[in-house]
Amino acid sequence: MTTPEGRVKAHLRKRIRALGGEVRFLKYIGRRNCPDALVLLPDRRPMVETKAELANGKLSTGQEREIQMLRDYGMEVLVLATIEAIDKEFPLNN
Repeated sequence: MTTPEGRVKAHLRKRIRALGGEVRFLKYIGRRNCPDALVLLPDRRPMVETKAELANGKLSTGQEREIQMLRDYGMEVLVLATIEAIDKEFPLNN
């Protein structure tokens, strides 16, 4: 059985593929707090931190710092904790 966060990640991949894009799940070498995924769409390339719905999008202090640093460098970073949030951020009918 998949975890609650695993269901959110699976839905993200399914939704992005339905939009003709790709998802690459990420891991830093020698560092922590990497966002979970890089979304590749023709018009956007956000990094995404997924959370389990029960966590309500709660980030650790390290994740907050890393996401802020990425945003300071101009990266789009999203925190998505529900299937509904994914659907709202990446609608099928643009």
